Amino acid sequence: MSLQRQLWTMGGLSVAVIIAAMLLPPTPQSGEYHYFADQRSFIGIPNFNDVISNLAFLLSGGVGLVFLWRVQGMTTQTTFHNRKESLPYWVLFFSVVAVAFGSIYYHWTPNIDRLLWDRIPIVMAIAALLSATLIERVSLTIGLRALPLLVIFAVLSVLYWYWAEQQGAGNLNFYIVMQFYLILLIVWISFCFPSRYSHGNDVYQIIALYAFAKFVELLDGSIFVWTDGWISGHTLKHLIAAYAAYRIVLILRKRVLLVG
Repeated sequence: MSLQRQLWTMGGLSVAVIIAAMLLPPTPQSGEYHYFADQRSFIGIPNFNDVISNLAFLLSGGVGLVFLWRVQGMTTQTTFHNRKESLPYWVLFFSVVAVAFGSIYYHWTPNIDRLLWDRIPIVMAIAALLSATLIERVSLTIGLRALPLLVIFAVLSVLYWYWAEQQGAGNLNFYIVMQFYLILLIVWISFCFPSRYSHGNDVYQIIALYAFAKFVELLDGSIFVWTDGWISGHTLKHLIAAYAAYRIVLILRKRVLLVG
């Protein structure tokens, strides 16, 4: 299938998914969502493990930002053929750092109002990764133009959910689209279009790690029991997702532009 037809297909499917999110019954936020398995406090910090494990995001996002800053200062580098290609990664790693602060704020006293600041940077990071994927596999122009739109829509999906919660009828539909459908698009694009850089297929490792993080999150209480209270599924989710972000840094460090 030609590039143009692929893009039209993706665009058409994306419109259909958005329409479905509008027409399907609202998906409310479970009232039990804020009750995590590990609620132990330590040195005055409530929910200590779920709070402190967010420092992993601060570390991985900070490493990413430092790496980009160093690359920007190099006269010669192999990470980006065009330095504009780094823009989505600046947004991505900034968002990962923001996840650390937003998630610490939320897990300190879990509630709907605080969850807003946890979710916004998460979808921003996913939107930025989709933009980077478009740049590296489809078109620099398309990826750069998509970046602000994707980030805006990602933020709006969370704001809409929060607004709906304030009206007493929470609706996660658009947030679900911006988190999970964008990841499916990343996989689709990666499968259909080769990367201009080496180690392009390593993106599947990132997706697999994130999927595993979401899986262990579902087993929050079970993992807490299986490990005899050593670690919960949600704490483990933080660590795995932060490692996924760090893996992106490792990919950028070793990749080179493919010729021919």
